[in-house]
Amino acid sequence: MSDLDQTKKTNFSQKQNTGSSQKLKDQVADAGAEVKQRAGDALSASVDIARDKFKDAADAAKDVASGTADRFEEQAHEKQRSGADFIERFAGNIREASRAFENDAPFAARGITSAAQYVEDAAEKIRNGSVRDLLDNATDFAKRQPVAFLGISVLAGFAAIRFLKASGAQPSSQRNNNLKQASSSYHGNKS
Repeated sequence: MSDLDQTKKTNFSQKQNTGSSQKLKDQVADAGAEVKQRAGDALSASVDIARDKFKDAADAAKDVASGTADRFEEQAHEKQRSGADFIERFAGNIREASRAFENDAPFAARGITSAAQYVEDAAEKIRNGSVRDLLDNATDFAKRQPVAFLGISVLAGFAAIRFLKASGAQPSSQRNNNLKQASSSYHGNKS
């Protein structure tokens, strides 16, 4: 073979190799583009699934929170009604106390009756309203009728003392006697 034939054959091989290399590059690029497309599709599908699952979890959490809030609200309303009933009974006691003052101190009886009416109104507001409204109204009442407010405070103090006595608290003199007896028996056993 001549040099010319050899050169043609080499050139043909190089062109064929160059053509093969280009073809291989194109195939790799196509495969890479396909992998990239598939990865993008898979990522998009994963994001959609994750978004749906997150939405489902958030909805479930909202349902649980709503149920809990409903139960908490119902319990709060029950406590509110029970407190209103207690305050209503307290207003009745105040009204009875005002009757005791009607003959001897009619001015005090009127103030106490006014306080009882306020307490009854407060019980109704507690039953039907919010605590914030009640506090605002109490402040307004104290400014408008300080004597009645003072009377309520005094009666509340008496009621608290009566409650504490009824709950079984020992009088201080009985406690002192018990301490003296315990002390003397301790010293008596020591000698």
